[in-house]
Amino acid sequence: MNLQDTYKPEDKDLEPVSAVQRSLITPLTNHKRRCSLKKDFDPLANKSKQICIFIDEEEYNRILGDATAFRQYLDGMIKQYPELFPVMIQQGYTLHDILMESKKMPGIRLRRIKVKANDGSGDEVFTIRPSFVMPYMVGYTNDVEKPLFLRRWGVPHWALAYVFGRDEQYWYRIDNHIGRNSIVGTTVKNPDDLPEDLLADEKHTRFNGQKVYIATTVANDCVLGASVSLDADTEGLTEAYGHFKTEANNVSQDYEPKTVATDGWTATKLAWQYLFPTITAVLCFLHSFIKIRDRCKRMKGQYEEIKTQVWEIYHSDDKNTFTQRIAGFKEWAIEKMPKGNGLDAVLKLCNKAPEFVKAYDHPSAYRTSNMLDRHMDPMARYLYGCRYFHGHLTSAEYSTRSWALLHNFHPYSPRAKIKRIPSKSEGNSKKYKYTESSMTMLLLSSGKQ
Repeated sequence: MNLQDTYKPEDKDLEPVSAVQRSLITPLTNHKRRCSLKKDFDPLANKSKQICIFIDEEEYNRILGDATAFRQYLDGMIKQYPELFPVMIQQGYTLHDILMESKKMPGIRLRRIKVKANDGSGDEVFTIRPSFVMPYMVGYTNDVEKPLFLRRWGVPHWALAYVFGRDEQYWYRIDNHIGRNSIVGTTVKNPDDLPEDLLADEKHTRFNGQKVYIATTVANDCVLGASVSLDADTEGLTEAYGHFKTEANNVSQDYEPKTVATDGWTATKLAWQYLFPTITAVLCFLHSFIKIRDRCKRMKGQYEEIKTQVWEIYHSDDKNTFTQRIAGFKEWAIEKMPKGNGLDAVLKLCNKAPEFVKAYDHPSAYRTSNMLDRHMDPMARYLYGCRYFHGHLTSAEYSTRSWALLHNFHPYSPRAKIKRIPSKSEGNSKKYKYTESSMTMLLLSSGKQ
């Protein structure tokens, strides 16, 4: 017989002990975080008064104090890269002053120039910032480039601090500030390079646990718009896609795209037609095929025939051929296919023929969402790496826009077969290749908007 057999405590014997334990436990208070749902954001509200020029540190220090040498270098940059400077600088400028030495970066001083305002309201003063220095003098460009390169894949700010030093908030603020730039104005420097044909769709994600939508605009293999919307209705998407219109009109006031390819969501179509009344909404053919594939791929005897006919319809040379082939496909499906979800998906595609044929009136229009999907895939990986959005809506907006710009300007893999310039942007033209550094390219392009 052991001690446990001789004494079996009852519940009442443990009551004093439980009372003491409860008294020592600090009650947990559930503090609900108050996060703003207002998008207090306007990329054009505070236009930059800084002009970023490409120059190395040694050359900059040599000419900074020499007014003649500085003007000579600046004149050469204005002539070679006029898109980096305000339009009114063509009327002439004067050297204004040299600012005091930076407290954040000892030894760095900036020059300012004065130009006449276009509206005749007086003179405007711009600060000339060398490309090797980040905005607000937060560090050297070379020290920031590689951490922000990793940020494009959703590496958290605390991990950047662990590897590269500083603290989490330092990297958060730099990342956040990049999102304040105009996506269109930074990516497209020449108004003639604004695309006539667009693709648009919403990326589903989460904001403080609730479903939200990133209204994404893509063209010419670049992300030209990315804005968070709390709702997928017409009002919410109009506001989100409206940022693209605002930024595009800042590049060219009379900009009017001809087509936009969508997945058929009514609110998306209505939002674009409200923003650009003359635009033609083109229905994505790929989305309809994917529905057929998901419902018919187990029909081993018929799936290959269905797939072949669908893509023969897509590759029709003109409207009439398209209409004839899709009518024949519909008759074949009704006769040969069993009733069910597969047949319903095929008939749904055939009934959308009037929407599909609109693309033949615009030969350059996007007929599938392939290009958009190529950019939404890394966006999805970025959002998952960040564990989606937590905090204020404006912070989520800046984070999304920052990713879009870092994504547009990130370099291609060295193993990539495509032979192109380091970034995807700059209007697909080599004349806007200022340097091999993707971060410097981003800073130069965002310096004047």
